[in-house]
Amino acid sequence: MKQQLLLLEDVDGLGRQGDVVTAKPGFVRNYLFPKKKAVVANKNSLMMRTKLQAEREKKAAVDRKEFEALAAKLVELVLTTEVKVDSDGKMYGSVTVPEIVRLLGENGYVLEKRQIIMPYVIKSLGKHTINLRLPENVSATVSLEVQPEGGKLPEKREMPQAEEQLEEKPEEAGEE
Repeated sequence: MKQQLLLLEDVDGLGRQGDVVTAKPGFVRNYLFPKKKAVVANKNSLMMRTKLQAEREKKAAVDRKEFEALAAKLVELVLTTEVKVDSDGKMYGSVTVPEIVRLLGENGYVLEKRQIIMPYVIKSLGKHTINLRLPENVSATVSLEVQPEGGKLPEKREMPQAEEQLEEKPEEAGEE
């Protein structure tokens, strides 16, 4: 049986500080109560609700300003990665979310995989725009430039054309 809970902290996928929510018993017993992220919603705990929500509003306003400033910095950022390509410019493999997280980390921005919105992996060279969803519903974008390894496409290899087998087989000597 699900029970009513008052969240003392933000919990991803469940709610924000001060919200009254319901959750499955195992999640409550094994995660929310041991980590002190929620209490049972009763008459006494519901009195704390307005105080928690007021704290959350103040914190949200400060966080939103921080994440908007981060979004402004990220818009100017251009990530660059090199990939192996064939002579036609087709990539071996693709650029995925973990690779973008790694590139952002190398530039001093620590984001989680779930904050990067990519409906599909990148499988072509050139400039791409990556959408990000930061906390407090702040959206941001970052540019990604995918370049061939070494900065240029490998040269096309000419396949040696089969010499129309003009080299005739020497007739077997000494036909008997």
